[in-house]
Amino acid sequence: MQITIRYFAAARAAAGTESTVVDVDDDATLGQLETTLAGTNPDLERVLARSSYLRDSIAVCDRAVRLGPCKTLDVLPPFAGG
Repeated sequence: MQITIRYFAAARAAAGTESTVVDVDDDATLGQLETTLAGTNPDLERVLARSSYLRDSIAVCDRAVRLGPCKTLDVLPPFAGG
């Protein structure tokens, strides 16, 4: 399946883009997707480890959870003051 990944704040800076589209297996977990997204980018890997996620506008925290069918995943790094 294809998922649009939207990066915000520090995640955008580390990824070097606002968004990207990735192909993942239908049974992929959030943790597996993080590994794919980080690839060989250690800066992005560090940001992803601290980030929270919105899967089609619903919060996802457990990295072992399967993504299931979805269209968009927002990457939300910690923001100043919150």
